[in-house]
Amino acid sequence: MPFSSRSPLAALSSGFRGRFLDHAALTAQLRAWASAFPTFVRLESIGTSPEGRELWMLTIGAEPERVRPAVWVDGNMHAGELAGSSVALAIAEDAIRLHLRDAGEASVLPPHLARIVQNSLVHVLPRMSPDGAEAVLKTGRYVRSVPRDRRTEQQKTRWIGGDVNGDGQALWMRRESPLGDFSAHPEAPGLLVPRTVDDVGPFYELYPEGHIEHFDGDRIPAPGFLSDSDVDLNRNFPFHWRPEPQQAGAGNFPGSEPETRAVIERALGMPNLFVWLNLHTFGGCHIRPPGDVPDAKMPPLDLAIYRQLGRWADELTGYPMVSGFEEFLYEPDKPLYGSLSEWAYEHRGALAWVTELWDLFARLGVPRPKKFVDVYTSLERTHLVALHRWDAEQNRGRIFRPWEPFDHPQLGHVEVGGLDRRVGLYNPSLEVLPEVCEKMSAFFFRAASLLPEVVLARVETQPLGTGAGGGTQLTVEVHNRGYLPTHGLDKAKNMPWNEPLHAQLSLDGVTLDEPGRAHLAVGHLGGWGRGHGAWGQAIFYASTPGNDAQRTLRWTLRGRGSVTLRLGSPRVGWTERRVVIEG
Repeated sequence: MPFSSRSPLAALSSGFRGRFLDHAALTAQLRAWASAFPTFVRLESIGTSPEGRELWMLTIGAEPERVRPAVWVDGNMHAGELAGSSVALAIAEDAIRLHLRDAGEASVLPPHLARIVQNSLVHVLPRMSPDGAEAVLKTGRYVRSVPRDRRTEQQKTRWIGGDVNGDGQALWMRRESPLGDFSAHPEAPGLLVPRTVDDVGPFYELYPEGHIEHFDGDRIPAPGFLSDSDVDLNRNFPFHWRPEPQQAGAGNFPGSEPETRAVIERALGMPNLFVWLNLHTFGGCHIRPPGDVPDAKMPPLDLAIYRQLGRWADELTGYPMVSGFEEFLYEPDKPLYGSLSEWAYEHRGALAWVTELWDLFARLGVPRPKKFVDVYTSLERTHLVALHRWDAEQNRGRIFRPWEPFDHPQLGHVEVGGLDRRVGLYNPSLEVLPEVCEKMSAFFFRAASLLPEVVLARVETQPLGTGAGGGTQLTVEVHNRGYLPTHGLDKAKNMPWNEPLHAQLSLDGVTLDEPGRAHLAVGHLGGWGRGHGAWGQAIFYASTPGNDAQRTLRWTLRGRGSVTLRLGSPRVGWTERRVVIEG
């Protein structure tokens, strides 16, 4: 949905659809919304980073303390993946827009789906790693998740990233060497490409800008993907957590980091979460569970629902949805332990997935391999030259920075510059960012419209006779008119926190024939959705699998007065209805 400059929200926008906000600007944006719309927007901090920055969560929905089905989106748990924050903020803004429908605001959904989202809660955590994002935004240095290192093994030789030449940025250093494994491309000034046997030089070694701690004057260590930090927040969640060295970046224990612990503790108190989007960059795909086993071991209904989600993903974002195990393992049969989306699905029963924003590969003409993760290592020289050209022509030269000579105190003569990964590589160009925000918001709300919707479809009283022996029969018909069952996905069905619906009668002036039925287990209600490709939808055997989306409850009451019916669960919330009993 195009963003309109005539929108009442336009005056409140800090321009996050076209730029990446630092912590102060992000905080100001969230506070502006909470201040302008206090009846349905709430801002709270769910934790504080080690450097003192708040982990802000915005909740959109009237009466935020009232329990009902909810959805969650978070972004920027990896420091340099800044577009996740912009997309999360766009989702928040569009959720606010849904509540401003009477003020002439356009909707990201048709009315019947918009109503479902309006009646739910939308939780947005735009930046899970505020310290990491701030370091990247202000210095350009590489940070995987968080800019800290609390390892006890502090005597190892390693790289420490930082600005060495005083230009305020920490990029790369190249050193000419006959042993170098990179060479300069003759058609793209400044571009280094992997060396081939046909290259004649000059050749270069390539290192992150910074210095070597505990350098012995001879041995240069290999830079690691964690750089000079020790934890990857997306390896620190409880599902299938494994310590180092089984899983790099795992942390000392599940939830050892204040950022992940804040998310875990907040989510554990929210059994009403049905949808969870974890935003990353880059690659242009959506990664779904399971990440530890093949699809054949996934509950069939869950797989069918994810297939439906995948069809919308293709249609609305152009990114495919891929299996975390079958199409996105860096090493065969070695799962990524401790990831957030797997925990959200396996432990919290949410329709959870990762989105890798920004399909740079498609723009460079890189063919999509059968196993999606292989796209990251399939770039040829022609693609790198295309990236160099695209950066100059369409990204204002933000990626490729000139090489400047510098005398490094440890390495001697080097050149500093090279890739700035922030805009155009790890994240979309600022010119493309609005389109990415728009498409991802539309897709997310399509998933959010799958929430269950419990309705008291019929509440009737009927006299059972006259005189002293008479009574009244109370009949209540309960529907779930939503797509998902009240238990959510099948993975969540038997989890102890996933309580089924119960009905509770509070009596005033009347009595029950069976007093023990004042509190009645209703059970979970099915939804009408079957995903895509389920057997019941096959043309040769299409059928409805019974009426498990409804229940009929009956009580016999004596006397005159009233009954208050409270029906629901911590998963879907509660509905109350007062019924007068004439006797």
